[in-house]
Amino acid sequence: MSSAQRVVVTGLGQVAPHGNDVAAGFEALLAGHSAARLRSVGEAPHSTSLVSTVCAAADGLDAAGVLGRARVATMDRFSQLSALAARSAWADAGLDASGALADAERARACVLWGTGAGGIQTLERGYRDLFLHARPRISPLSVVLGMHNAAAAHLALLFRLGGECLTYSVACASSAVALAEAMRRVRWGGCAVALAGGAEAALPYGTVKAWLSMRVLAQADDAGAPAACRPFDTSRGGLVLGEGAAALVLEARDHALARGARIYAELAGAGGSCDHTHLSTPDAAGQLRALQAALQDAGATPSQVRYVNAHGTATAEGDPVEADALRRLLGAHGRQVAVSATKSMHGHLMGAAGALEALVTVMAVHTGHIPPTANLATVDPACCGLDHVMGSARRDAGVPLALSNSFAFGGSNAVLVFRQHREPA
Repeated sequence: MSSAQRVVVTGLGQVAPHGNDVAAGFEALLAGHSAARLRSVGEAPHSTSLVSTVCAAADGLDAAGVLGRARVATMDRFSQLSALAARSAWADAGLDASGALADAERARACVLWGTGAGGIQTLERGYRDLFLHARPRISPLSVVLGMHNAAAAHLALLFRLGGECLTYSVACASSAVALAEAMRRVRWGGCAVALAGGAEAALPYGTVKAWLSMRVLAQADDAGAPAACRPFDTSRGGLVLGEGAAALVLEARDHALARGARIYAELAGAGGSCDHTHLSTPDAAGQLRALQAALQDAGATPSQVRYVNAHGTATAEGDPVEADALRRLLGAHGRQVAVSATKSMHGHLMGAAGALEALVTVMAVHTGHIPPTANLATVDPACCGLDHVMGSARRDAGVPLALSNSFAFGGSNAVLVFRQHREPA
């Protein structure tokens, strides 16, 4: 068996509600800017397939201009988002240059991707054509556009990566699980380089209506103020849907150092668990097991944690349960651990949430700056005992060790541990 390798992050890319530039998007989060807007979701001119809701969409894309019209014709929107984010991460890691990756390394490089809904836009378009417009046929590309592993397959084709090409669909933990699995493959020598992350483009009419039916989306208040995501707040009323993609290049540390790559942070550990109690109600004991497993995997202790990017969806049940799990993990030290939920600004990207929040956590570790939880004015007593970052960002706070939490429907929990990278002496 190969000896364990330390795993580092050398490339970051996003197509997100705050734009496609990682640094600018992170600065927007530090400034507390929300990307959530009221918009009509669906396809005009059919009024029966439009619904107004507050969401955080990834706007202003020119996928055809970047990827080519022929390629885009074979891609659902979630695959397009994936390819654009991955291209940015690959270039950011310096791997787009000729010869940057040896042929033998490229033949073993892995793609591990996450999505909750996959090509849901393609599927919904097909159903609409069949049942609303009574068309006898749908696109012959529907199967290959709609399959969950389409995005990962496109990434392998785009970068000519011959190692494992796997897709994880674990609801809101999908891309966090993909990152954890990528870390393990690099750690144990399955590959020197892995492209990991996730994408979600689940804002078509039917999907939004399904979420509205669950009554977990934030609504306008009695005074008519627009809906807002308020994690951990006494007045929280639910989540705001988002869409986008985030990609991270993971690399064996020795490999990264040998080629002179910039290193953002170390992905030091990951932990997972299953609540095994309910399909949609979270459980603190299950989350605690994932948190403990992640720290154990990283060889770290609770007293070393300085920041937690919380799952924090602003649902009535979810936030107190997560706060309880963190209090159990951290004890009295929890009052010194900065906690923020960036879903308050970029929305809940579902299957892509874990990857985008991991990217944000990497940036916090790399820069020492911690984004706030937007819209948090009064902490719910059930969520106290932690150092919630309210109002404004904490700049130059120093983040030697941070956690990124992803807790999903079905009771699947995933926690990632990122550690500040220090150059070898």
